[in-house]
Amino acid sequence: MGYSIAVLLSLSLTHFFNDSFQSLVSASYPVIKEGLSLSFGQIGLVALTYQVCASVFQPVFGLLFDRYPASWYLLAGTASTTIGLLSLSLAGSLYPVMIAVAFIGLGSSIIHPEASRLTHLASGGRHGLAQSIFQVGGNLGGSIGPLLAAAVIATRGQRYIAIFAGIAVIAMLTKGKIIKWQRGMDQRARREKKKIPVARQTGMTKKKIYFTLALLLVLIFSKYVYTASLVNFYTFYLIEKFDVSTRQSQVFLFAYLFATALGTLLGGPVGDRVGRARVIQASIIGAVPFALLMPHAGLAGTCVLSILVGLVLSSAFPAILVHAQELLPDKLGLISGLFFGLAFGIAGIAAAVLGNVADAWGIERVYELCAYMPLLGLAALFLPGRRQGKRDLT
Repeated sequence: MGYSIAVLLSLSLTHFFNDSFQSLVSASYPVIKEGLSLSFGQIGLVALTYQVCASVFQPVFGLLFDRYPASWYLLAGTASTTIGLLSLSLAGSLYPVMIAVAFIGLGSSIIHPEASRLTHLASGGRHGLAQSIFQVGGNLGGSIGPLLAAAVIATRGQRYIAIFAGIAVIAMLTKGKIIKWQRGMDQRARREKKKIPVARQTGMTKKKIYFTLALLLVLIFSKYVYTASLVNFYTFYLIEKFDVSTRQSQVFLFAYLFATALGTLLGGPVGDRVGRARVIQASIIGAVPFALLMPHAGLAGTCVLSILVGLVLSSAFPAILVHAQELLPDKLGLISGLFFGLAFGIAGIAAAVLGNVADAWGIERVYELCAYMPLLGLAALFLPGRRQGKRDLT
C-alpha cells in the first residue's frame, strides 16, 4: 500500500478525539468520587469496568475487521463513546457510572484495532513513523483530557461531561477522508497479501515468532501496570502527599501525559532507523532509575521525574506494536486489538488492585510498590534480532 500522509493525519485526529474522551474519564474520577461519595475501591471497580470493556473486545473486533473490513467501524466506535459520555454526565450512583464507562470503553475497543490496522496499511512501509503519527494523536488527546476536566468538570460538575458528548458527534465528521480512502483499500490489501507469503515477509520460524511475541507481552505487562498507577491515581497521590488542589494535580497529570505524547512521536521513527529491539530496550530499562526515585522526591522532583518516565517509557509502545505487526503481517487487526487490548486490560486489573491497596495501606504505598515494575523490562534484553539484507529491522 502507498504512503498517505493525509490519511495518517486523519487517523491520528481520530485517535486524538478518542483518547481525549477516554482520558476525560480517569481525570473525572476525583469529581465523581466526591460527588457520589465513592471509595477508592469503588473507583477502582469503575476503572476495571472501563478497562475491561476497552480491552477484552479489542482482539475480537480486530479479528472481525481483518475478515470483514467495512468503512463504518470507526463511526460506530465514536457513537458508542458518545452514548457513554452522555450517560456518565447523568449517572447518579455507582452502577449507572459503570454502565456509562462500559460504553466509552467499547468505543475505544472498536477504534483502536481498526484505526491501527488502517495506519499500517497507509504507512507505505514506514511502519514506525506511521504508528508514531497515529499514536501521538492519541497521546496528545489523552494529555488534554485532564486539562478539560480541570477547566470544565472540576469547576462546574459531573453534568458538564455532556458537553463532550456533543464534541464526539462533531468528531464523526472528521472521518470523511478515511472513509473515502478505505473504499478501495481493503480489496487491494487482500490481493497484495496473497502475493507475498507470511513466512517470506517475516523471515522467522514460528517458534521464534511466538517466543518474541511472548517477550513483547511481558514488556506490555511491565509498562502498563506502572502507567496504571500514574494515569488513575497520580492526582490522588499529589493531593494527599503534597496537599495540592484537584485542579493543580490535573495540571501535573497533563505534564506527564504530554511527555508520553512526545516520547511516542520519537519512538516510532527512531525504531525505523536503529531497530525496534534497541528502542524497546532503551525505553523500558531506561525508565527504571526515574521510577525508583519518584516515591522519595518532593513535589517539583516528582513532577520532573514523572515527565522523564513518561518521555522514556512511552517511546517503547510504537516499536512494540509495529514489531508484533511485522511478525504476523496477515493479522494486523488481531495483533493491534490484542496489544491495545492487553494494555488496557492490564491497566484495568492494576487499577482495581491498586485502588484496594490505596484503601488498605495508603496511596503512597502504591507508588512505593509500583516503582519496581519497570524492572521486568529486563526481559527486553532477550528479544531476538532478525535481519533483512544488512539492516536490523527489529
